[in-house]
This record gives sequence, structure tokens and C-alpha cells, in this order.
Amino acid sequence: MVTVSSVTASPVVLTAAVGKSAARFDFAKLESLNGHYIRDTPDDTLLGLVQPILENLVGAPLDETARGRVSAGLEGLKPRANTVIALAESALFYVAKLPLAMTEKAAKLLDPDAKAMLSALVETLRETAEWSEGELESGLRAFADGRDLKFGKVAQPLRAALTGSTASPGIFEVMVILGREEVLSRLRAI
Repeated sequence: MVTVSSVTASPVVLTAAVGKSAARFDFAKLESLNGHYIRDTPDDTLLGLVQPILENLVGAPLDETARGRVSAGLEGLKPRANTVIALAESALFYVAKLPLAMTEKAAKLLDPDAKAMLSALVETLRETAEWSEGELESGLRAFADGRDLKFGKVAQPLRAALTGSTASPGIFEVMVILGREEVLSRLRAI
């Protein structure tokens, strides 16, 4: 039987492995690791985490259409998010009501020429037979070519009008997730 009094404690000295400076917590590394886990988390689990944040930001419960948009958009949003709050904030444009809040950069893109061009684009989009990424890309490229514009001169103002920002997942992905009627409504509202 071993008793406490019969055990002698010998201190282990590890001073060579311990630095003299204060410990430092690396928040950038933590966010990077958190982003890794966000990208590996199933979309339905993430939807459950971002939904209350979005409802708080919007000030109302999300309806089925809004939940469906966010769920469909998570795959494109996850690579850019390192926190659940950042993920929810980047998904806000999927559930936002009109008129969209614009970032300063997005508002600058929507000058009178861009607004006129987007108004003309409404007709092209209304007539798009199949609302798919490939069909939308073909239609927008033809629209830009027909007006002697570089594709970015159409895509960037379109992104700003649809998302309120200059950064988002692929514009065609966004358009498919929002759906034809919502895209047309957002373009008419600028």
C-alpha cells in the first residue's frame, strides 16, 4: 500500500521549454481554424446556426422561401466565412427586403449609366427561357457584347443591385438562388 507520506515528489524542471515572454493567443489562427470547421459543417446544421442571427438582423422570422434561399446559398458563402456571424451577415442579402441597403462601393457602381443599363437588362432577363447558370451567363454575355461593354461593366453593377455589395458568390449562382421574380424586382427597385 502506498501512502501519501511515502511518496516523495520530485519537481520536474522544464525551464528550457518555457519562454520568458507572456503567452499570446492567436485570434487569426483561431478564426482560420473556425473557418475550416464551418466549411466542413453540413448546410442544414449551419442553417440552424445562422437562422436566429438572420432573424435578429431582419427583425422577423424567416419564411420558407427565405430559408430555402439561405440553405441553397450556404455552399457559395462558406468559403468566405470564418465565423457564424460573418456567415449570417454575408447571407443577409438573400433574405433582405427592398430597398436593399448598399455598401458605399456598391452605391458608387450604380451611377445613372449603370442604372440605365440594368433597366435595359430587365427585358433580356424577363425573356430568358431557362433560369439556369449557363443560360443566364450566355444571356448576360450576349447583352454585354451587344452594347460593346466588357462583361465586368455588366456583372459588377448587377452584383451591386442584387446583393447591395461588391463581393458575393458567383453572380449566376446568386441569380438562380434568388429566382427570376426576385431578381427582376431588385433590378426594378434601383
